[in-house]
Amino acid sequence: MSIMDRDVAIAAAEAGAAVVRARYGTPLARVDKSGGDFATAADIEAEQTILDVIRAARPDDAVHGEESGRTGADDAERTWLVDPLCGTLNFAARMPLVAVNVALRTGSDAGATVAASADPFAGEVFWTDGGPAQVRRDGVDERLTPSAETGLVDVNLDPPFPNGPAFRAVRLLAHPEFVARFRPRVVSTTLAVAWVAAGRRAAYVTDGQLRDSVHFAAGIALCRAAGCVVTGIDGQPLHTGAGGLLVAADHDTHRALLALVEEQFRG
Repeated sequence: MSIMDRDVAIAAAEAGAAVVRARYGTPLARVDKSGGDFATAADIEAEQTILDVIRAARPDDAVHGEESGRTGADDAERTWLVDPLCGTLNFAARMPLVAVNVALRTGSDAGATVAASADPFAGEVFWTDGGPAQVRRDGVDERLTPSAETGLVDVNLDPPFPNGPAFRAVRLLAHPEFVARFRPRVVSTTLAVAWVAAGRRAAYVTDGQLRDSVHFAAGIALCRAAGCVVTGIDGQPLHTGAGGLLVAADHDTHRALLALVEEQFRG
């Protein structure tokens, strides 16, 4: 029996997570990238392990890896988006807040529908195959249920900021209405996007152009599958308008945050 796409995604994410766990706390060579960013030997090794899993199961598909770039036909209908270690700065500082993201996009303009986001240190894999989003722990799957009950909103403060200076996510943190209703969190990894789907965050906000983003594709797919409200930061459909991402557990939370964002744009 042929292996299903979701099983490829989960197996690839778990394989990458095993590398990340094994390399945690060990001396790691760094590879400088643009803008002061860098990758570590763990990023590179995890990505190669993930690619090995995907290529063994889906040799005809294209792959876009964070570290190795794109391989396969430019016009491929199926492209895997791979972020082997989202939260490299955390990992290098020996903070176990990272994600291993694998997503499959089918069609040139479609978003990912099959995705897996692994937390290497909690032993969890958040996944969807286009049906309900789930989390796998010790081989057991549980359906994800978004909830705004925590009141925690994760805000990405890392550059780039294409909508600056009109909009800066950091300004949300000091707004009286935000402070009265929410509590900010800044974990600096897209694991927090999966946490919105899981009910561990009420919302997530980031600036940026995120189409085909290896960082965000898996988390966005999970949140859509879980029934979250997913738009750009200006409330427009994702990847249109101002771009960015505003994902919330429910419409009420989304409206409240959107009003604060719109206030910035009105200036």
